[in-house]
Amino acid sequence: MKFAVDLQEKTGKSWLSYSSIKLAVEDLVNFESYCAGTYYKDSDALTFGSAYDCLLFEKDKFKNRFAVMDDREIVDEIGGKNPRVTKRYKDWKLQFSERIEGRKLLAGDDYHKALAMIERLKSTNAYDMYLADAEYQYEASGFIGDVPVHGFLDAKGKDYIVDVKSSRAIKSFGGSVFQFGYDLQAYIYTQLTGIENYMWVVQQTSYPYTPGLFTCSDRTLESGKRKFDSGVDIVRSYLDGDLSSQEYFINREI
Repeated sequence: MKFAVDLQEKTGKSWLSYSSIKLAVEDLVNFESYCAGTYYKDSDALTFGSAYDCLLFEKDKFKNRFAVMDDREIVDEIGGKNPRVTKRYKDWKLQFSERIEGRKLLAGDDYHKALAMIERLKSTNAYDMYLADAEYQYEASGFIGDVPVHGFLDAKGKDYIVDVKSSRAIKSFGGSVFQFGYDLQAYIYTQLTGIENYMWVVQQTSYPYTPGLFTCSDRTLESGKRKFDSGVDIVRSYLDGDLSSQEYFINREI
């Protein structure tokens, strides 16, 4: 198909993904960087979410991906009200970072919090019903229309898909679905698998780590479809040479 051929020739990519489509909608400069392998976005929250997922789904790979920084001893040695802002602490952290060989740095407190969250999650009916016997990190690929798309599902059951999220405020997760493009992700994965029953298992990151189950509605999938179509239209114009990354600007009716 022309789209797939043009995508490969211009970007070197055989597939679009949730992340690449989302970036195309936000800014084509970021889309280009993503395709070139130079796009980088990181934060403590993203690192924590990745570590949480790894411990939940692929615990045997955790040590190869993350280095847990247990700073209790140095903090006790330095003492005072704010030991982590001192030069001695920063020098110690820099030396630690230089020894982790490409792994992501995870604070010791975050590591123990992730373990406690997972322990709480595994005590719930939601885990028993939707995660205990599911396939983890399920690879899905195919065409949506003439667009090749690829991604990995957190968990796939016989007739359902589960995406696991951590959240600072579980009661406001509904808004996060649209803010962060989880509706786009849901649309893509339901289309690739033919499974319409899509849900999020969400867990609050503050004690007592309240878990919740959110079911994706038809309205949310329709919202995801609109974002998908919009992103694909932008990429299509870019591949056809009708739009460059520098010319792109957001133009929406609100």
